[in-house]
Amino acid sequence: MTTESTTRDSASAVHGVDSVYAWTRLAVAVLLSTIGGVGMWSVVVVLPAVQGEFGIARADASLPYTMTMIGFGLGGVLMGKLGDRFGVVLPIVLGASLLSLGYALSAFAGGIYQFTAIQGLLIGVGTSTTFAPLLADTSLWFLKRRGVAVGIMASGNYLAGAVWPPIVQHFVQVEGWRDTQLGIGLFCIATILPLAMFLRRRAPTVAPAAAMAFGGSLPVRPLGLSPGMLQTLLAIAAISCCVAMAMPQVHLVAYCSDLGYGAARGAEMLSLLLACGIVSRLVFGWLSDHIGGLRTLIVGSVLQAFALSLYLVFDGIVSLYLVSALFGLFQGGIVPAYAIIVREYFSPREAGRRVGIVMMASLFGMAFGGWMSGAIYDVTASYQIAFVHGMLWNFLNLSIAAWLLRLSWKRPVPAVA
Repeated sequence: MTTESTTRDSASAVHGVDSVYAWTRLAVAVLLSTIGGVGMWSVVVVLPAVQGEFGIARADASLPYTMTMIGFGLGGVLMGKLGDRFGVVLPIVLGASLLSLGYALSAFAGGIYQFTAIQGLLIGVGTSTTFAPLLADTSLWFLKRRGVAVGIMASGNYLAGAVWPPIVQHFVQVEGWRDTQLGIGLFCIATILPLAMFLRRRAPTVAPAAAMAFGGSLPVRPLGLSPGMLQTLLAIAAISCCVAMAMPQVHLVAYCSDLGYGAARGAEMLSLLLACGIVSRLVFGWLSDHIGGLRTLIVGSVLQAFALSLYLVFDGIVSLYLVSALFGLFQGGIVPAYAIIVREYFSPREAGRRVGIVMMASLFGMAFGGWMSGAIYDVTASYQIAFVHGMLWNFLNLSIAAWLLRLSWKRPVPAVA
């Protein structure tokens, strides 16, 4: 056995990196992400009911989702910093409390602006704790299979999108959207708090030192850029790809309703899209381990643009199911690729904050894309221009990723990654 493999095995055994405990911890994190992820998806399903009750335009009805994404993004940065300093349990406990309080209060909202504020300040921030902080925490527990582990962790968010929409839609039809909000709040507080206790062990603080034993060091100027510049470019790229990503994810239920297929069919398509996104995140995680985060990002961006273009051509019930499945398979692995890029080029001590910033940018893109698509619909009475709008933003994302890849040819990923 070589000295390198001996060092690697010793670090894993003593510190838990790549260990059985790390994989068990990952399973708990995925379950937490699946439960807490309801905050992102329930608002999409209740959008038609809220719009009908409050008598508002489609753009106004999209505001709660927009504010949820903004709250999710800002909360991810704040909670990521808390996770870096105190461990991941504290932000999860805070998030569960905010999430449950938000759902309880939203059930009594008297208008769209009150409902929107609750979604952003409480539900959005609360649900953020089950994504970016857990994503960063997971990346610290794995070295050899980091891409796969991060992809599995990120799939929890999409698993939430596959599981929750049909459940929420059922209860909205049977009990109404207000009682459904109350029920979600009670379920979250009863399940998230006990599960969080399984994550009390802090991430191995010596993991970076163990990684250094394999050779290499993090560059002072990653890709020849300042850390701030690289962070900014990744944030802009994340915004761009997620503006494109938001069009089907936010408006698919409403789109199907407009086509006469009904909200239930739209919820099924959204569930299928996100279920395929789970597969995408696993496959793209494996791909990241073999070709790196930047190349994986480019592959996902190209495929997402192709799938988005298919919505311009097909609008039949069967074809929409197929296109939605393809869209999920192609775009699901994009967001986790950003977390891999951050871990490749930045210090692990900053993982929570920097992953949180990139995730915030991606969610701002989702927020803006969701609102803008609704605004375009209100002006044109059609989603066709909204699909084209998303494709243009996708091209900006692809351009940034391609330029960064070109820089990486002269400055390879450091061995610590």
